[in-house]
Amino acid sequence: MAVYWVTEAMPIAVTALAPVVFLPALGVMSAKDTSAVYFGETSMLFMGGLLVAIAIETWNVHKRIALLVLKVVGAEPKCLLFGICMVTWFLSMWISNTATTAMMMTIVQALLQQFKAMSKHQLNQNSNGSSDRRDSTSPEPLKRKHNHERAEAEFLRLSKALSLTVAYSANIGGIASLTGTGPNFVLYAAAQKVFEDVGLKSPITFSSWLIYGLPLSLILVCIMWLWMAVVFLRCRGGCLCCCCAPEANKKKLEKVNAMIRDEYNNLGPITYAQASVLILFFLLVVAWITRDLGGVGGWADWFPPGLSDSTPSILFGMLMFVLPSTPPTFSMFKNRDRSMTHTKVTPLLKWSLVHEKMHWSLFLLLGGGFAIAKAATVSGLSKWMGEQLMVFQSLNQWVVLLIISYIVCFATEVTSNSAIATLIMPILTQMSISLQVNPLFFMYPAAIATSFAFMLPVATPPNAIVFASGTLRVIDMVMNGLFLNIICVPILVFATATWGNAYFHFDQVPEEFLRNVTHVAQKLGSQ
Repeated sequence: MAVYWVTEAMPIAVTALAPVVFLPALGVMSAKDTSAVYFGETSMLFMGGLLVAIAIETWNVHKRIALLVLKVVGAEPKCLLFGICMVTWFLSMWISNTATTAMMMTIVQALLQQFKAMSKHQLNQNSNGSSDRRDSTSPEPLKRKHNHERAEAEFLRLSKALSLTVAYSANIGGIASLTGTGPNFVLYAAAQKVFEDVGLKSPITFSSWLIYGLPLSLILVCIMWLWMAVVFLRCRGGCLCCCCAPEANKKKLEKVNAMIRDEYNNLGPITYAQASVLILFFLLVVAWITRDLGGVGGWADWFPPGLSDSTPSILFGMLMFVLPSTPPTFSMFKNRDRSMTHTKVTPLLKWSLVHEKMHWSLFLLLGGGFAIAKAATVSGLSKWMGEQLMVFQSLNQWVVLLIISYIVCFATEVTSNSAIATLIMPILTQMSISLQVNPLFFMYPAAIATSFAFMLPVATPPNAIVFASGTLRVIDMVMNGLFLNIICVPILVFATATWGNAYFHFDQVPEEFLRNVTHVAQKLGSQ
C-alpha cells in the first residue's frame, strides 16, 4: 500500500481498499472487523465540515470576502500581495485548499490583466510623447526598449509573486485549524485511537488545535509574505510599508483599485443565502471552540458524556439542507384563496451539488489508514516495531524530531500529504512509546510537516493549479519552496517546544503509556 500510495499506480482511494481484501485473506482480521473501522467519528467530523465549506463555495461567500479585503488593502503591490496572502490563508482554514486556490487564481489573473494593460498604456504614452524627437542618432529608441524590458520584468516578478503566494498561503492555511486539510484528520483519528487504547481521552479538539496550529500558521504565512516581497518585489528595509508608493504610481494603481471595486459591486448587496451561510459558519466555529475549553468547562458538559466535535459539525451540515435560501414569506396566512400556487422553497444545499463537490476519496483514504493501524496492533507488528525503534533511545529527542520533520517535509513533495500522514502515524506512535515520550511529541509536528509541500507542482493540488496558469517555471517553485522547507521546520520545532509544550505537555508522558514499554524494556534487558 505504501508503494502504491507513493507511486499512485492506482488511485489513492482504490489502494486504500486493499485491507478489506488482504487482511481477511491473510487471517489478520475478519472482513467484518476490517470494514467496521472505515467510517468512524473522524469521518463524520470531516463530512460536516465539508458540507458547510461547500455551502460557502456555492453561494460565493469566499469570493465576497476576498474582494472585500482587496478593496480595503488597495492595489499597491506590497499591499495587494499581503491582501492576497491573508485572504487565501484565512479561507483555506475552512474550505478546501483546492477550491480556495482556484477561486483566488481567477481573481489574480484579472488583477494581472489590469496591471499589464496599465503598463502597456504607460509605455505607449511615453513613446508618443517622444516621437517628435526621434532621429537616427537619438538614444530614445534604446531608452524605450530599456523601459519596455524593465516593465516586462517587473510585471513577470509580480505575476510570480502573486501566483506563488496563492499556492503557499493555501498550504500554510490548512494547518491552522483541525478541518483545514486531510493530514489533520489523520492525526486526529490516530491520536484518538492511541489514547483510547490506554483508557485516556485524546487532548486534540478543534479548540486545542487552534492554540497550537493557528499561531504557527500565522507566523509562517507572514514569513512567506516577507520572502515574496523581498525576492520578487525587490523590497528592502522600510520599503515593506504599504504607504510608500511613489506619487506617480498611485495614479496608475487607481485603475486597478477601480477594477476591484467594480468586481465587488458586481456581486451586489449581500443576499439572504449568503448571510445565512455566514451566520451558520460563525455559529459552527463558536460551537467547535466552546465545546471543550481545555478542562475549564464547555457546552458539552450540559449533555450526557460522548459528544465530540463531530456533533455540531453534522448538526450545522444538516441545517444547510433545511434552511431556505430565500426569505420565508407568510402571505399564505393572509390570503384565503386556497387555490393560489406557492413557490417551491430551495434549501441552502442540494444533495446533487454535495455529491459532485464532496471529497469522497479522502474518506476511503482515512479508512484504509484506520484498518492498517488496527491490523498492526492485532497482529503484534506494533510491538515488534517498537523493539526495533529502541535504537533511537540514545539520541536527543529534539534532534530526532527535527530529523523526522525534515524527512516528512521532503517526502510529501512527491506523494499525497494525506497518504504520507497515514503511513507515518503508526510508526511514530510506536517510536514515541518505545522512547518513552508523549505520543503527540512526534505525531503532531509530523502531521503538520506534511503540509510543507512547497517545491514541486505535483506536491499539492494548489501547487498544480498555480503552475498550470503558465506564469511559473519549475525552478521558481523549487528555489522558493526549498527556502520555505528549510525555514519552516525549525519554526515548527520551536512552536512544539514553546506554546505547544505549554498546553499539550509534550515533555510529560502519561503513566498509562509507560506501562506499555515495560515488557519491551525487560525483553531488551535480558538480551
